[in-house]
Amino acid sequence: MSTLVKTRYLTFSLVLLALAQLIYALDLNIVFVALPEIGRELGFTGQTLQWVVSAYTIFCGGFMLFGGRAADLIGQKKMFIFALLVYGLSSLLGGLSWNTTVIIIARSIQGIGGALLFPATLSLINRLFEEGPSRNRALAVWGGAGASGLTIGSLLGGVLTNSYGWEAVFYVNVPLAGIVALAALFVLPADQIRDHKRSFDIPGAITVTLGATLLVYVLVQGPESGWTSLSVIICAIGSIILLTRFALIEQRTSDPLMPISLLHNRHLVTGLTTTFIYMGTFGALPYFLTVLFQNVQHFNALQTGFAFFIPSIAIAIGTQLGAQFTTRFTARNTLLTGFMIGVIGTALLPLGSYPDSNYWFIVPGLVISGIGQGITWTCMWIIASIGVKDKEQGVASGIASTSLNIGNAIGMAVLIAIANAGVHGKTGSLLLTSIASGSRTAFYLASVGMLVGTIVALTLPRQKKQINQ
Repeated sequence: MSTLVKTRYLTFSLVLLALAQLIYALDLNIVFVALPEIGRELGFTGQTLQWVVSAYTIFCGGFMLFGGRAADLIGQKKMFIFALLVYGLSSLLGGLSWNTTVIIIARSIQGIGGALLFPATLSLINRLFEEGPSRNRALAVWGGAGASGLTIGSLLGGVLTNSYGWEAVFYVNVPLAGIVALAALFVLPADQIRDHKRSFDIPGAITVTLGATLLVYVLVQGPESGWTSLSVIICAIGSIILLTRFALIEQRTSDPLMPISLLHNRHLVTGLTTTFIYMGTFGALPYFLTVLFQNVQHFNALQTGFAFFIPSIAIAIGTQLGAQFTTRFTARNTLLTGFMIGVIGTALLPLGSYPDSNYWFIVPGLVISGIGQGITWTCMWIIASIGVKDKEQGVASGIASTSLNIGNAIGMAVLIAIANAGVHGKTGSLLLTSIASGSRTAFYLASVGMLVGTIVALTLPRQKKQINQ
């Protein structure tokens, strides 16, 4: 294959992988905007409506490691296409939902589709693009597509809900997923020949999937039902038992689902820690910004979508800077830079977080924090892929993705609990003031968490600068 043909081949592959990431990111925000209408039409109560979001989060977080292993053993291309089909069909079911049970089932299946899609996409990038500047640029494009998906999700969610109803936010995924899956059949390279000596490690897969699913359930449902509620306690105990059993299985099996040798990779361990911190800090900001814009400053769905446009552009710019900085200044220095910029920007967000604040007061913080977020996003995935063998890219991506989801669940649980501590029993202007105060507290705590991220970055080994290719 000539260099020109190979370059075009990789370019088309990257476009498809970026589109898949855009679809994945699109769905993170698009449903948020439609939640009030979903609740009214399907008969959700205020306490049960959050399950439209939680069902996706729980199953996506629980099946990530399974998805990574499946990509390694069944094939990254096969799992990529299968995941898109699951995503598209579950979205169709979501749009056709006629009651609360059906839409929660649809969102659960959609979460499983996301858990299969994310590690398959990430591992394909890490296999197709060799370690160094080439992979850095590919991850920047992939990350930029994700940032764009967040913007488009907010905007499209408002437009579709206002114009066609909540069902449209599900239907939009169907043709997108179908087109990308069909194109992948012809564009993506064939999977590597499977080593038949490797097994799926069924006992390990079952215990870690169930254990992780219960853990995410506890972290998501704990703040809603109370940490001492019977369901939360039972699931917490079940999670501990299953994950402990998983650890014992992995020590004894000859072909473990999660090879312990991966944890000897210093870069991967730092990447796992970074993804955890990232989603517990940067990843929690959209929730509090949405609460601030809609509940306190009374933005409608479409206005909220436009409010996220500026930070999403900043994040997209940051993802490109992350690749360039990693190539020129090493991953260690880039990760430090990303987190430090994030600390400064997030600490500025409270300036525009009052009931009577003008939107433009919060914009400087959104821009600076967004750039730091984008830099950190690209860099942490570069770090997590360094030194990982091709045949283990799927499970490594699954581990990192699981860390991402658990970090988000823990970060959200802690920040929401602290932010909402002063709102109980208040109404009217006092309630708005308390919600705004809680959001400011969450922003300050998130910036402290990002500061912890800079300390983690210092644990990375010093490397020579990469040479441009």
